[in-house]
Amino acid sequence: MLYNHNNQTIDVKVNGVSRHETIDSRLLLCDFLRGTLGLTGTHVGCEHGICGACTVLYEGQATRSCLMFAVQCHHKSIDTIEGLDKDGLITALQDAFKRNHALQCGFCTAGMLIIAHDFLAMYPSPTLDDIKEAMSANICRCTGYLGIIQSVHEVSIEMSQNKFAGSKQRHE
Repeated sequence: MLYNHNNQTIDVKVNGVSRHETIDSRLLLCDFLRGTLGLTGTHVGCEHGICGACTVLYEGQATRSCLMFAVQCHHKSIDTIEGLDKDGLITALQDAFKRNHALQCGFCTAGMLIIAHDFLAMYPSPTLDDIKEAMSANICRCTGYLGIIQSVHEVSIEMSQNKFAGSKQRHE
């Protein structure tokens, strides 16, 4: 017996742009973003929701895109690393990652940046222990996390001192 693929049409807002696409109902969100929309900043690592390389913001909350079907995003909003710098926070984090050598191969970086962005949006004045806990949600096999933790910490300090545009838009 041949399996009959069930195509569905979805309307989704990705990085602020409304999209109307007909897709296979079994297509994972990560594959939709990469293959259908060409947004290759979202990486696919473990495909089990463990590594965090595929992390995106789904309705404003960090979410593993390998654990969702794209059809679940019908009438929803997704932000990927390519469209996330509306408030300056991603640029500040990228600059800090560069300063602190918080990336090597770069595979986990987009997911790390999105986790850090989501975390700092919710907790703009975290302790180092808070940052360690939050960033442990994603796996990095190259850096050992010290540079990542230092980067997030530096940006949290910059936010508290209003040193970049996004700091005024944070909520406590």
